[in-house]
Amino acid sequence: MANELSAKMNGISPEMVKRFSDNNRAQGLNQTIKNAIMKNGIDAATENNAAIVAMNQVFSEEIKTGKVTNQKQSGRCWMFAALNTFNHHLTDLFNLKDFELSQNHTNFWDKFEKSNFFLESIIETASEPLEGRLVSHLLSTPQQDGGQWDMLVSLVQKYGVVPKQVMPETFQSERSGRLNAILNTTLREDALKLRSLHSQGRSQEEIQNVKEDMLADIYKILSLSLGEPPTAFDFEFRDEDGEFHREQGITPQAFYQKYVGLNLDDYVSIINAPTKDKPYGKTYTVQFLGNVVGGKPIKYLNVDMETLKQVAINQIKDNESVWFGCDVGKYSNSQYGIMDTDLYQYEEAFGFPFQMTKAERLDYKSSIMTHAMVLTGVNLVEGKPTRWKVENSWGEKAGKKGYFVMSDKWMDEYTYQVVVNKKYLSDDLKAALEQEPIELKPWDPMGSLA
Repeated sequence: MANELSAKMNGISPEMVKRFSDNNRAQGLNQTIKNAIMKNGIDAATENNAAIVAMNQVFSEEIKTGKVTNQKQSGRCWMFAALNTFNHHLTDLFNLKDFELSQNHTNFWDKFEKSNFFLESIIETASEPLEGRLVSHLLSTPQQDGGQWDMLVSLVQKYGVVPKQVMPETFQSERSGRLNAILNTTLREDALKLRSLHSQGRSQEEIQNVKEDMLADIYKILSLSLGEPPTAFDFEFRDEDGEFHREQGITPQAFYQKYVGLNLDDYVSIINAPTKDKPYGKTYTVQFLGNVVGGKPIKYLNVDMETLKQVAINQIKDNESVWFGCDVGKYSNSQYGIMDTDLYQYEEAFGFPFQMTKAERLDYKSSIMTHAMVLTGVNLVEGKPTRWKVENSWGEKAGKKGYFVMSDKWMDEYTYQVVVNKKYLSDDLKAALEQEPIELKPWDPMGSLA
C-alpha cells in the first residue's frame, strides 16, 4: 500500500502531463520556434547571426602558420595539437612550408606505452576488489586515443619524433575505432590473467614475465595496424629557397634534438578549475593517469582565468603558439569555425536560463575537457582579449581553412588548460609550481583526456 501511495505521489501521472500541456498553451508556446526546431534542429533554429558577424577572423596578434592537419576519425587531438606547435617551430627555423611530423609514430608508441601502463596498474591493484570503483574505472577504458600534454612529453623524450613521410598514416591510425576495440579486448583478457596469477600467489617475477609476453602480442597488433617505427632514417628536404638538404641515418631522438630542439621540461600545464576542492596556487596530479611508466608525471598548476589568459597572450606575443584544452562541443559550430557563448539562443527559445557556473558544470559532469587545439593569435583591445585565433586538426573543410575563432567569453567558460613556457610565470607562480602536487582521484574531472 505504501509503495502504491509513493508511486502516485512521485510518478508521472496523466494529470501532471495534462497540466504541463495546458501550461504550454496558456503561455502561448511559440509555434514559429516550434516549427523551426522540428524542421531544422535546435542549433540551426536558434543560431544568432549577430554572433557570427562579431566573430571576425582578424587578430591584432597573430602567428604565421601553415596548412592545418587532419586527425580524421581518431581522438588524437592532443597529439596533433602538440606536434603542430613543434611544426611551427621547425618550419620557422628551417624555412619549410606545410611540414608535418608523423602523428602515427607518436601514436604507435603511445598505444604501446598505455598498454603497459594499464597492465602495471592492474598488477598494482590486484588486491583491490574487482567490483570496486578503482578497478572498475581502470577496466572501463584500458587505453584510448586521448591524452594529456605531459603524456606527449614522456613519449617525445623517450622515442623522439620523425617526419610524416617516414611513418605516414595508415587506415587504422586515421580510423582508430576497430584497433581500440581489439586492443581493449586483449588488455581486459590480460587483466583477468594477471589478477588470477596474483590470486594464485605467483611471484612478481613470474607475473612480469607473463606481462612481457602480453606486451609482445600488443606490439604485434600495433605493428600490423600502424607499421613498425624506424630506429633510424634519412631526412631529405628542399627549403623555401630551393636549397636541398640531406641527413642520413638519423635516429628519432636525434631528429627531435636537432630539428625541434625545444626543452620540454620548460613547458608547464596551467589549468583553471574553479571548484572548491582545488584552491588556486596549488599543483595537482591524478592517480593512475599517464602512459609511460616512469615517464613525466601529470602535473597541473591551478590559477584564475585572467592569469591563464595572460600567460597565453605573453607566449603568443613572443611568436610561439600555445597548446590548450577545452570543451569544444559547447556553443560551437565547426562549419563556421566559431566558438562563442552567444552563438545559440537556447534560453530565448526554451524560455528558461542555463545558470550553472564553470565550477558547477565541472562538479555536476556537465562539462569537462574534451579536445585540444592550438592558440595562434589573439585580438587585443586596450590590452584585453576579445577573441582568439585557434588552429584545429579537423582538416581544411572545418572553419576557415581549418582555423576557428573563439570569443573571450567562451575562453572563460569552456577552456580548462594551456601549456606555456614557465618563463612567463610570475615568481610566485614559479614557486607554487615547485610544490608537491595534491593527488586527485582517477575519476576527477581534471583526469579527463583531450
